[in-house]
This record gives sequence, structure tokens and C-alpha cells, in this order.
Amino acid sequence: MDTVNRQWVVRRRPEGAVRVEDFELRTVPVPELGPGEALIKVHWLGIDPTQRGWLNDADNYIDAIPLGSVMRGGGVGQVVRSHNSNYPVGSWVAGMVGWQDYVVASEGGLFGLNVVPDGVPARLMLSMFGAPGLTAYFGMTDIGRPEPGQKVLVSAAAGATGSLAGQIAKAMGCTVIGIAGGPEKCSWITEQAGLDAAIDYKHDDIDACLTRLAPDGIDVFFDGVGGRVLEHGLAHLARGARVVLAGAISSGYQGADPEYGPRNYMRLALDRARMEGFIFLDYLDRFPEAFTALRDWHDQGKLTVAETISSGLESAPDALRSVFEGRNLGKQLVQIADS
Repeated sequence: MDTVNRQWVVRRRPEGAVRVEDFELRTVPVPELGPGEALIKVHWLGIDPTQRGWLNDADNYIDAIPLGSVMRGGGVGQVVRSHNSNYPVGSWVAGMVGWQDYVVASEGGLFGLNVVPDGVPARLMLSMFGAPGLTAYFGMTDIGRPEPGQKVLVSAAAGATGSLAGQIAKAMGCTVIGIAGGPEKCSWITEQAGLDAAIDYKHDDIDACLTRLAPDGIDVFFDGVGGRVLEHGLAHLARGARVVLAGAISSGYQGADPEYGPRNYMRLALDRARMEGFIFLDYLDRFPEAFTALRDWHDQGKLTVAETISSGLESAPDALRSVFEGRNLGKQLVQIADS
């Protein structure tokens, strides 16, 4: 058992892209347990774009991370000591562990730590069965509502959320076009994720590709990018299309409005389309439905997850930066202990 616990704490609010200097890596003793508590050794951290937004002193769907506190983030770990029968030693748990080696668990709940269900690989709780999978599921099924045979466009289609959203649309019987950056990502979304076509926004003419691939327009556009990519999608909507606003990674989530937005938003009126945003937390009462559907599709081989792994707790700040620089394929993870 280690005697020290390394923690990344928030040193200052980032200005622009996140930097390692915005954090401080400190060492504290491993926590002692009180009644009803359990000690978790963290093995994996999940890195998501939304974590950059939590660093801003600005309006968000949960409070900003206080300066001087451990960086907030989801992860999975294993119980190594326990005074709580709900957390047996050796069991795996998932939830908000923070960027650190050890965390104390005393209860579950939405932002607590919950035991990973039997038969579920622990790491999938950070992707398919975590925020990315829930966002993809509810965004596609509840907001997008694609029908079999319809054309679906997904941006950031090689990311943790977009890749699952595209595969869910395929499982629902749709023709799916993905937008991603670079030949490797485009090959993955067609050859591994099974999407019907890929557009490389770094090298392809997006408008020309959409005209060729969807001459009658796009019925559902699941967007996680915003900015110019959102404008391209709006320019190719079918009558009555649904646009799902799942994210805006092109903004950098830096706490200020981006320099440009959808200049062609009147396409929504002309095409009698609807654009709607949401947060997966809006659907708490339907989480069991999502878990069941995602697990069924996964067991049927209809959902696959790509992972990009950084090694060591020291790499966490750079891993967060990497998701805004397009260096990750699928879910960005940080491995901080051997599993």
C-alpha cells in the first residue's frame, strides 16, 4: 500500500488552451478511513472536453472547480480498504474520482462512486456506459429521433461521443456520414465503427461531399463541434430535419462566446428544421433504459469503442489539452495504475 497520494490541484483559471502550469501536482498522505468509508485506488481517468469548461469561472451545468481543489474528473478504481459492505475489497467502482491516486468513497449517487455491474469492463464506464454513451444515446434517440432509411450526419465522429452516436444511428437503420479530422480517423469510422461514409474536414470540401453523399439533404445532424462545421451541416438540411447540439469543441470551452457562430441559422426556418441542445443529466430517470440499450447493442457487436491511452498521472493535463488538438481517437484515457 502506498503511503502518499498524488493529486493535481487547480492552481489558476486557464486563459485560452489549458496548460500544465494551470495545475500543481502535490503529494499528501493517503487518507485514513472513517466509519462507512472505503479507500479506492484509482486506475483510470477519463478525459472529456467538458472538463475544460469546469475550469472557467462561468455559467455551466455544474459549478466551477474551486481554485486549490483537486481537479474534477471521472475515473474507475478498485477498493483496497473498506468499512462499508457496499464497497467490498477488490470490487471496481466508477464515478468522480478526481485527478489523484486515491479517493475515499462513502456513498454512491450521481456524482459519487458506484460499483461497476458484473460483466461490464470497468473502462467502459468511462465511455460507452458513461457520459459519452449517455449523451450519444439520448441525443440521438430522443432529440434526433432518426427513422430507418434516413440520412444522419455526425461531426466529431471519431470522438468518444460522436463515434457512439454514429453507431447508434446505424443500429437504428440509418445511413450515417461522419466528419472527422485526418485519414486515420476517417478510416476508423468506416472500417471499424461501420459508418457509411467519412468526410475529412482537414482535406475534403465538406459542402461538395455532402452534396454528393446526401443530395436530398440530412435528416439528423448530431453536432459536437459547432462553428464552421455546424454551418456546413445547416446548409444541407432536409425538410423537417433535427439538429442535435451535443457540444462545441471548436470553441475550446474557454468560457467566452466563440468568434463566429452559425451565420446561416435561417436554414432552420427555410427547411422547417429544429435545433435543440441538451445535457445528459436531463434524463436521470431513464439511465437504466440507456444502459440496457447500449449493453444490448454492444453484445450484438453493433457498438465498438476506440481508446487513446496516456500513461501516468503526470500526463493528465496534456491529455486534456490533446482532446482540443485532435490528438485522440475515441475516448481519451489516462492510466495511472496497472489493472
